[in-house]
Amino acid sequence: MKSTSKENKKKKVIEEIFILCKSKNHFEFTNDTVKEISKKNGFGNPFDATKIDSKEKLPDILLKENYALIHIGNGKHLFVKGIDNVFHDFEPIPEDKIIDWPYQKSLLNQYNTSESNILSVANNQRILHHFLFGKDKEFDDEDVSKRPKTYFPHRTKIDITYYIGQKKIELKNVQMEIDLTIEYQGVIGIFEAKNGVPKSFSIYQLYHPFLYYYNANSAPEICGKIKSIYCVYLVRKKEKDYDALRLWKYTFQNPMKMNSISLIDCKQYNLIKK
Repeated sequence: MKSTSKENKKKKVIEEIFILCKSKNHFEFTNDTVKEISKKNGFGNPFDATKIDSKEKLPDILLKENYALIHIGNGKHLFVKGIDNVFHDFEPIPEDKIIDWPYQKSLLNQYNTSESNILSVANNQRILHHFLFGKDKEFDDEDVSKRPKTYFPHRTKIDITYYIGQKKIELKNVQMEIDLTIEYQGVIGIFEAKNGVPKSFSIYQLYHPFLYYYNANSAPEICGKIKSIYCVYLVRKKEKDYDALRLWKYTFQNPMKMNSISLIDCKQYNLIKK
């Protein structure tokens, strides 16, 4: 797909910052640098310049030299070596993992195409329950106190430390957003959603919430009651006659390493109208 003028300007901003950092052999930079170079290139939203959610959006120079960009909090950013340590390619979904899901359209299901709406549809259709726990309507027969609990989108600022490869990353006061959380009998599902068919995603979108709950397991109010943490990425693809919801479930083999991401399961649910 051809890049827009805005996308090209954004890539130009990142490219110039990278060249500047490389010339100094210092790969950390601040929002002030972003604002300065954005203004120079006529890019009107410097706060968006460093938000890159798939590796296909990286400028050519970063792809060539194998660098990616991460946020480290307090208005600071860092170029790190190893694109595949920061971005992950979506795995193909096998034919036997594609399910036709009976679907009764509700009033607001397609009123907007936001990520929140995608998750709401998947949750209301019990797809999230089926994908995570292997069952859906069976929960209706359980006592309400025993059913899965849904926690709506929220943002928070956190301090966390982890590794990307051998590089230690210390984040201070970095903003983290969780699109949706489901908890059932100590199993936590964290959800990130996107419209369209991206080829890859930024691992931190799943990893930061994962580490947030992993660390929370040591908190006095939880006391090790979290048994498992699964990170689910959901995308909606519009087909000719129906919507297809694709879900990938991941965990991290080494909780302290962002690049230890590992696929557990994947499925596609075709919403077939009744």
